Amino acid sequence: MAETEKTAGQLLAEQLLIQNENGAAKLTEEEEAAADRFCEPYKEFLNTSKTEREAVSTAVAMLEKHGYEPFDPSKKYVVGDKLYYNNRGKALIFATMGSRPLEEGVNLMAAHIDSPRLDLKPNPLYEDTGLGYLKTHYYGGIRKYQWSALPLALHGVVAKKDGTVITVNLGDDANDPVFCVTDLLPHLSRDQDKRTLSDGIRGEELNILIGSRPFRDDKAGEKVKLALAKILFDKYGITEQDFLSAELNAVPAFPARDLGLDRSMIGSYGHDDKVCAYTALMAALEVERPAVTHVTILADKEETGSKGNTGMDSRFLDYFIDDLARPYGVAGHTVLSHSKCLSADVNCAHDPSFPDVTERRNVAYLGGGAVITKYTGAGGKNSTNDASAEFMAYVRQVLDGENVLWQTGELGKVGQGGGGTVAMYLSGLDIEVVDIGVPVLSMHSPFEVVSKADVWSTYRAFCAFIK
Repeated sequence: MAETEKTAGQLLAEQLLIQNENGAAKLTEEEEAAADRFCEPYKEFLNTSKTEREAVSTAVAMLEKHGYEPFDPSKKYVVGDKLYYNNRGKALIFATMGSRPLEEGVNLMAAHIDSPRLDLKPNPLYEDTGLGYLKTHYYGGIRKYQWSALPLALHGVVAKKDGTVITVNLGDDANDPVFCVTDLLPHLSRDQDKRTLSDGIRGEELNILIGSRPFRDDKAGEKVKLALAKILFDKYGITEQDFLSAELNAVPAFPARDLGLDRSMIGSYGHDDKVCAYTALMAALEVERPAVTHVTILADKEETGSKGNTGMDSRFLDYFIDDLARPYGVAGHTVLSHSKCLSADVNCAHDPSFPDVTERRNVAYLGGGAVITKYTGAGGKNSTNDASAEFMAYVRQVLDGENVLWQTGELGKVGQGGGGTVAMYLSGLDIEVVDIGVPVLSMHSPFEVVSKADVWSTYRAFCAFIK
């Protein structure tokens, strides 16, 4: 028998069993090169979109370059029309009109563009023993110790009483100063070392060091604070009271980088969930005249439970669908009830250094392709969408029809932990939904890791869905 000839058992296994070999090995050299090319502009997207406001601004510029126009609810759109709705500069919906009637539903993709970080408190500026600081409250699920002894940048906006909005972006340019949260030296950390890992750095210890030079006036009090306030006034025209109406975020002050000797991965802040936002956006930009109207949502607030008027637990999506359908005499709920949705969010990847938290048969692997997550939640599938068997079969058919590299995953062992996505809010609108996205190592850390093969495969999955 020739070496290349397969046995009956091998052929039967291929027909009946899931093949668990390294998914990335299934990619050709041409596909690997395509993945590398696709990820170059993705890294730049990460660098310019560290906050949800920046992600919306970057995405709108890309949309307008491709012919998208602001949504006019009084207009009856025709096939091929491209439109977007900017929700308060922090969330975004964009659509390309299809040829089929809206009452048949739309194809939805929904990602989120907020990421865990440190937010400044409303009254953040203070001085202590000749050092100037900013008080913070962490945003989303972080491991607090990971945010100390790390270069930080300040991004965000300050809204003044006169209506002026000042944009702040300080720390990412090579000529900018950076900031940090300090930590103890090992010589003096005996008591701190007795804390649990989750308590190693406490929330009220996440104070950002921003200066030390005093204002030169012997009669002035809090000389360092005053000197820093003057710098802020000279640069941005803001006073301490203006912090009360500001959204300022501390984010890692370094760019996305290729990771590994083979450059097969990307290390960066914000993969969760900008990797799915970017791949969904790029897939949508390729649609010109779809059969089914395509709608993409880039939502805010997912990391804090999707609450608020820019989060998926608000009504901005169904209001948009209502407005879009009204000129056709179609009820918005009719459109939603006949729609299909990919909730575009990441999942954990198996980490060989910490193998005990995942179940090897049902976890995603880095390089294994886009990961379909039937359910998330915690203990007993609490607070999750659990995709139907029929919709899972539909998605399998779509992805296999385009030879997309994909796998399945779940968020850790049963009872180990868990988490959620926006999927349950979308399914609450009577939409068929399943989660699909990119597996991530070191999720929610300041330096998350993804595989370029998975990023590209997720983009191809979204292309297949809206094709």
